Amino acid sequence: MHTDLSKKFGIDYPIFGFTPSEHVAAAISRAGGLGVLGCVRFNDPDELDDTLTWMDENTDGKPYGVDIVMPAKVPTEGAAVDLDKLIPAEHRAFVDRTLTELGVPPLGDDAERATGVLGWLHSVARSHVDVALAHRPALIANALGSPPKDVIDLAHEHGVPVAALAGAVDHAKRHVENGVDIVIAQGYEAGGHTGEIASMVLWPEIVDALGDSASVLAAGGIGSGRQVAAALALGASGVWMGSYWLTTSEYKLGGADKGPTAIQRALLGATSADTVRSRIYSGKPARLLKTKWTDAWAKPDAPAPLPMPLQNILVSEAHQRISAGSDPEVVAMPAGQIVGRMNEIRPVAEIIAELVDEYDRTVDRLDAAR
Repeated sequence: MHTDLSKKFGIDYPIFGFTPSEHVAAAISRAGGLGVLGCVRFNDPDELDDTLTWMDENTDGKPYGVDIVMPAKVPTEGAAVDLDKLIPAEHRAFVDRTLTELGVPPLGDDAERATGVLGWLHSVARSHVDVALAHRPALIANALGSPPKDVIDLAHEHGVPVAALAGAVDHAKRHVENGVDIVIAQGYEAGGHTGEIASMVLWPEIVDALGDSASVLAAGGIGSGRQVAAALALGASGVWMGSYWLTTSEYKLGGADKGPTAIQRALLGATSADTVRSRIYSGKPARLLKTKWTDAWAKPDAPAPLPMPLQNILVSEAHQRISAGSDPEVVAMPAGQIVGRMNEIRPVAEIIAELVDEYDRTVDRLDAAR
């Protein structure tokens, strides 16, 4: 499993793994892929700096990347305490009432309250870029379109290529015009922020539209070597996988180091039909695991989700309470339709070895069918 892009990055396999966990990202890089650390959860640049120092020391000298979030439409700026004042009282009342109805316990008196993710703000995302460039990232990716031109230029000045997610051909073309080096063609099946065109249609459309102007990574619905082979057959230079790493043994966020969390148990028990696309997580359309929490927001009496970043600030403490709970039927988690294949907790290295082995067998089978 080798492509020009994997050779360019000096990795064994063209498998780019996005994850909010530094332990998973490092494991992906050590296993021959390119681990990409999601930075949006770091409100404090110093915390990100410490985490990337850990990445530098725990990837065996192999390359890794970072993923920032800079929406094309600049969100309202401000500190969490200031933005909090913009949230309507009826939205707060709905969240409180829903948590009570779902039996989600309150946080303990000594628990530090979550203030919401501020990584969506351009000011915070810019600090993520500055911190990252002080380390050794092999890639900077933006989860919501092209970063501003000056950010792309800054990355290029440091010799770092830039990637951007696209859910449509027009988006992909615009990214390349802005100077993006790699387009991540993310289909409808994907978890998190995603568009409305399915992967099987989107991938070749973007490959054909871009030609040799940029490399394309295929994303959305990838969790097997057969699907990797399909992506490369459709012209992609590699794959971008996100949801599949949530049930790895290296994933330690949310207390997963003490055994499977309620979120992981929900993921393990879900089928490919158990996701929903909604704005309730961040304020922008994102595919989430379908649970009683998402069902509550879909009811007629539920308020409309707020714009980014207000929606995430609204539900931040709710997410914290839900994560601290033990009910897998009440979780708040982005996840793609590939969740139906995520049926056990396994090490990253085992997953990558399986992807490569099945890819090889798939290519051999296709070669024999000629």
